[in-house]
Order: sequence, then structure tokens, then C-alpha cells
Amino acid sequence: MQIVLATHNPHKVAEFHGIVRDTRPDLEVIGYDGPEPVEDGVTFAQNALIKARAASAHTGLAALADDSGICVDVLGGAPGIFSAYWAGQKKDAVANLELLLDQLHDIADPHRTAHFLSTIALVLPDGREFTVEGVWPGRLAHAASGQGGFGYDPIFIPDEQPTDVERSVGEFSAAEKQAHSHRSRAFEALGPLLAQL
Repeated sequence: MQIVLATHNPHKVAEFHGIVRDTRPDLEVIGYDGPEPVEDGVTFAQNALIKARAASAHTGLAALADDSGICVDVLGGAPGIFSAYWAGQKKDAVANLELLLDQLHDIADPHRTAHFLSTIALVLPDGREFTVEGVWPGRLAHAASGQGGFGYDPIFIPDEQPTDVERSVGEFSAAEKQAHSHRSRAFEALGPLLAQL
């Protein structure tokens, strides 16, 4: 069965392919080459649905879309839905990370709690819509470490570590991230819905 992934972000495409391959090998995820809709929702769920609806309408297929970001407790949940644009409209991942670190430079470790949140929307050609959420709790480091992942991964230290050594997600292997990430948690919650397709 084919399902379209509503994103032009190659990092998300690669991550979803890995997650889907491990959990639903019978599901063929195809890339989306249609127009990017305006994400004017005020929640992750609203923006995920906007993207999934556009991809389903464009292709006639069932569509998945992820909207995700990092939520920092001391910032009231920001950057949140603005994670990709935190330092401006250019979607500059390095500038976003540096700005967030600068904003938290004098915040002590006990107050650097944060979580990654992923909302995945599933829109079917018959009009049915579903959303699920995955949360990955942790805290923010004082400096970036590791070359893996993307976005805020190099400064995010998950509460649950796959090894005894505490590391940022930037130091995780791709397989470790796929096994533990907010997207994999959301996709796990989506499993029962996909099983009905």
C-alpha cells in the first residue's frame, strides 16, 4: 500500500523511511512533490493536518504529515510551533540552535527541562482524519555536541538514554534516534490506525 509523506524536508523523509521500514514494511512511503501549503495553524496538530490534507488532495492517496518541534519549559513551551523559524524566516537550523542557547545561557540545569513533540496527522482520501502525538522528554545542554541528527538534536539530552553514557541526540546513531524519538513514539501510536487501512 502506498501512502504519501507530506514534507519537503529530506531529514524527515529519511527518518520516516527508517521508522516505517522497521514497523510497517508493507507500507510504501512515497515523497510529496506538490505545493507547500501555508502552515497558519497555532498548534502542531493544526499544522500537521494542513499539510496532510494538501498532500492527500494533490495525490489522491492517504497522507501522513508530521509537525514537530522543541518545547522549553522555562520559555513557556517555546519555540514550539516556531522551532524551525526561531531565528527568522530563513529556517536556519544553526542560527535557531545558537539563539536558543543564548536565550538560556544563564539558566541553571534544573530549569533547562524541555521535550521534543511530534504530532502526526493521517488524512484519508475519504475525508477521515486522525492525529497522534509523541513526546520525548529531556533537558537542554549548555553547548552542542555530536554531528548526528539535525535541528536541535545536538543540544537535547533525553531523560531515557539507550546506553549508560549520557549523550545528546546529536551523538546518537540513526538507529538509536529512530528507536527513541518523538516521531517514532507518535508513529507507534499511529500503528493501530494504519492497521485498519
